[in-house]
Amino acid sequence: MDLINEQIQHYAERHTSTETDLLKKIDRDTHAKVLMPRMLSGHLQGKVLSMLSHMIRPKCILEIGTYTGYSALCLAEGLQEGGKLITLDINEELEDRVRTYFAASAFGEKIDYRIGNAATIIPGLTETFDLVFIDADKERYSLYFDQVIDKVRIGGFIMADNVLWSGKVLNAKPDKDTRAIVEFNKKIQEDPRVENVLLPIRDGIMLMRKVSL
Repeated sequence: MDLINEQIQHYAERHTSTETDLLKKIDRDTHAKVLMPRMLSGHLQGKVLSMLSHMIRPKCILEIGTYTGYSALCLAEGLQEGGKLITLDINEELEDRVRTYFAASAFGEKIDYRIGNAATIIPGLTETFDLVFIDADKERYSLYFDQVIDKVRIGGFIMADNVLWSGKVLNAKPDKDTRAIVEFNKKIQEDPRVENVLLPIRDGIMLMRKVSL
């Protein structure tokens, strides 16, 4: 994911509002005790998620891919009073750890954390979402988009993480995950229901606004 000069990355982080103590703890714990810590959103991207959530002021958020809960807590910072965030993850081994983090936060009662197959859970959700964050298995990005688009209000937002895939989207002979991301990016670019911008932040965030049914 080293797409940006490391010194520029550190400079940007030094000039970004600091994380909460809990987010710092999640970052430390994840890097010390959990496999694949690069999946963590981290300081800079986490603050971007928080800022966007504050601007959107969502009443209801859906996150697909919880990991250790860092991004969920960042997104929850912008929730309206009485709002909620539903976050889905298939990794039950992290459940106790993540529930502990959520309980220690100011947003524990606003977060509905569910363990299971997102592709199975999403069709049964009856909420209308103001904001959706997709950050799970890359081969299903297009499926997740198709499942959530009709559950997002007009003017609502969808974000998808890792859409630059460490720069591998430029490879002439991509692997299957890279192909899935390339196909997803093309799909979004051609979908008239959304306006979109691909932000080259960290590993790439596709930001979409739903403009029509």
